[in-house]
Amino acid sequence: MRVDLHNHTILCNHATGSVDDYIQKAIEIGIDEYGFSDHAPMNYDPKYRMDITQKNLYERWILDAKEKYKNQIKILLGYEVDYLDGYLLDEILNAKVDYLIGSVHFLKNKDDMWGFDNPEFIGVYKSKDIDTIWIEYFDAIESMAKTGLFDIVGHFDLIKVFKFLPKKDIRILAKNALNQIKKSNMVLEINPAGLRKPINESYPSKQLLEIAYELGIDITFGSDAHNLEQIGFKYDEVTSLAKEIGYAKCVTFECRDKKNIEF
Repeated sequence: MRVDLHNHTILCNHATGSVDDYIQKAIEIGIDEYGFSDHAPMNYDPKYRMDITQKNLYERWILDAKEKYKNQIKILLGYEVDYLDGYLLDEILNAKVDYLIGSVHFLKNKDDMWGFDNPEFIGVYKSKDIDTIWIEYFDAIESMAKTGLFDIVGHFDLIKVFKFLPKKDIRILAKNALNQIKKSNMVLEINPAGLRKPINESYPSKQLLEIAYELGIDITFGSDAHNLEQIGFKYDEVTSLAKEIGYAKCVTFECRDKKNIEF
């Protein structure tokens, strides 16, 4: 079974291609379960996400496609939710979806926020202690996992995107976050988008995935596709990595319920 649960639509304002185009490409390359998890609305950073007024439109697009293609592929409905305390919307947290991905894209910088994976903010890396940035990032992931609101952890070590790496051992920095992910029964996605970025490495890294395996944390897969070319990107590479570490099954969802399947 081929599972791909992290994919976007044009409603996030930085993706191209129609829902039908994405699904037809997924069918073409042999994906069995394909999930849309577009950037959820929130009262922050509206440039890179749908507006709350588009929620019903998005859900209708995906549910209509689910019915249309039911004999060819299983379509799932989700959201990628930015974890920002005070900005989360109940309409999203309580939405009737198959799963919610919890992601961290923003950190506090003095009295403001900075989008650490956005090239516009790359200068902040040089103005702060790099270990402090990494600690703040994994603290945010840990806090997100503690809420119990989400099913999947999105791109777990996204903070490495521009290759500003810490002086301290990454495994030690990530330890508490991984322990909380296990405690909260969350699933870790293996996301190949980092192979398209300066870090040239999937999320999470092999060494962090090895710890996740030792802790008994379940995994799933998500291309993080924002265009047709990215659908199924490096799928064989990331599934081979997972198998090398010891994983034989991945998780998919239906109405927030987990199901383990062989990949």
